Amino acid sequence: MVSCEGMIHFAREALGIGTAVPIAHAPLAKRGSDRSFYRLTWNATETAVLIQYDPARAENAYYAEIAEFLRDIGVSVPRVIRHDPVDCLLLLEDMGNKDLWSFRDSPWEDRLTLYRKTLVIVRRLHSFSEDDFPSDRVRLMEGFGPELYRWEREYFMEHFVAGACAMELDPALRHGLETELVALADRLSGSGRCLVHRDLQSQNVMIRNKEPFLIDFQGMRFGSPFYDLGSLLSDPYVHFSDAEMEDLLFFYFGISDRPMDWDRFRDLFWDASAERLMQALGAYGFLGLKKGLTNFLEYIPGGLLSLHRAASHASSLPHLRKTAEACHAKWHSK
Repeated sequence: MVSCEGMIHFAREALGIGTAVPIAHAPLAKRGSDRSFYRLTWNATETAVLIQYDPARAENAYYAEIAEFLRDIGVSVPRVIRHDPVDCLLLLEDMGNKDLWSFRDSPWEDRLTLYRKTLVIVRRLHSFSEDDFPSDRVRLMEGFGPELYRWEREYFMEHFVAGACAMELDPALRHGLETELVALADRLSGSGRCLVHRDLQSQNVMIRNKEPFLIDFQGMRFGSPFYDLGSLLSDPYVHFSDAEMEDLLFFYFGISDRPMDWDRFRDLFWDASAERLMQALGAYGFLGLKKGLTNFLEYIPGGLLSLHRAASHASSLPHLRKTAEACHAKWHSK
């Protein structure tokens, strides 16, 4: 672990700032990825963001090379000023304090514009061919497949259903749910394969000068584009009416080239929303109860409502809907 003095020295060298210029550093809100964030300020108005990361989590070390690749293909992300893979330090362009979440109470016309701009950027990401991906210089986590989908549903069962809700499912419900979720994974595996952000929620889209920039993309991998759409539009942190969600989803449908009709496109969106929300609820339980980051427990009610909504729209997920209802009753009885 590099000392505070060591981090400032790293920043001075990267920025070309002499020791005569004071650099202030202030910690930013802790996130759930074994990283520490600091905003550096010098000359009163100049800033950058310094990240110290834990290399035990492999994806943390991939950020810099993924960022450079994304900028090369026209996806808006912060510029990497310097990366020290030995001391596990990253110095990034500062994107400010505004993210999509910050606009959750803004007029719909303003939110619509920002989300459409975000979806255009996401479309650029999704349209990059896997055959053209420079795997010789850019590392990614293993793509979505049967093992990762199995991990996600077990994560949900262990850390949310059993952990956060302290609930053991009836054997018949558990068996039906497992069968249902295996089929869900199969449908998503057959829905197309592209680069996906993997954590595309409102707090991972920064807004600077009315333009969106993606952050926290170190978990990027190949998978279904619907996983990203579910992450962004069935976001537990932000509420959309059915009409608003449909508007945004139809906008993406219009700019994509998926060989399917609107009804199947929408069905796959709800499937992927359910999958993503199971992963998110599992994370809230794990981070809140195992890691002691209790603020994540505050997001459980919203996440449960979103999961029930997704499972209710997806006609093939009745057991998941029943599970969400049982978890909601259990959680609110505590």
